[in-house]
Amino acid sequence: MSHVVLKLSAEKIKELEAHYQSNLKEAPTGAIFAAKTGNSSITAYKSGKVLFQGKAAEEEAAKWGTPDVGAKSATTSKKPTHDYAPPSSLFTSSHIGSDEAGTGDYFGPITVAAAYVTKEQIPLLKELGVQDSKNLNDEKITVIAKDLVRMKLPYSLVILHNEKYNQVQLNGWSQGKMKTMLHHTAINKLLKKIAPEQPKGILIDQFSEPHFYQNHLRSEKEKLQEKVYFMTKAESFSIAVAAGSIIARASFVKEMDKLSDQLGISLPKGASKKVDQVAATILKKHGKQELARYAKMHFANTQKAMKY
Repeated sequence: MSHVVLKLSAEKIKELEAHYQSNLKEAPTGAIFAAKTGNSSITAYKSGKVLFQGKAAEEEAAKWGTPDVGAKSATTSKKPTHDYAPPSSLFTSSHIGSDEAGTGDYFGPITVAAAYVTKEQIPLLKELGVQDSKNLNDEKITVIAKDLVRMKLPYSLVILHNEKYNQVQLNGWSQGKMKTMLHHTAINKLLKKIAPEQPKGILIDQFSEPHFYQNHLRSEKEKLQEKVYFMTKAESFSIAVAAGSIIARASFVKEMDKLSDQLGISLPKGASKKVDQVAATILKKHGKQELARYAKMHFANTQKAMKY
């Protein structure tokens, strides 16, 4: 039985847990969660390491990143690479960056933003405090996002609302495919917006291996744009990806506020026990059909809420 170990951030592990909600099983001591799919087992530990085991361990792990350099893998002797890694020169040139928010949250939509930053704008964006949105609170993110809009930074925002999310999920789309098509759409819209200007490259914060991304595009008869690169934790290196991350997160927070106002209930972020309790309240008052307007129904939170 092969195994692969990834070293992931706390936020990425939350995203994994949300993705495997319907496959969760009892977790061993020291683990955050454990899950079992048809051909692989996934265990995430508090250290940040995630162990994938089984016949499809390598394929399953590839959806989330590349193996930890210091960890042994029975499937490969070298850290796998792909042909879409960005050159270091990209980070100081005019380029597009694309990132998403809301993928690990039970309530609220998925938001994807692509932003175009010229090399001349990089110092200004740094001065405005543009950086990895995970290092900023939602209040600061909202302020910076407004600054980016005021300076007329070219960007494209795509929102997948819950009703549509649930519809395509029932039609067999994985969250990975949803994110692929959202990024692809956002980038295409932005390229049209900035035309005839051409970016030196397009960097996507990597959430799956490039060949999976391209398989999703081919299934919808779409093609990858030119000069596209993929990189994990790209928002820590690219000011354009960081800007996209901030715009996406600010939009997600705004949409959550709208949904909370519609319901008259403050919707919590994430996928915690508190989320289960709020979902149970909505179910009791309004029923499952109404809950589907606000939540990603395939998450295990739905079943937990029904037990309440």
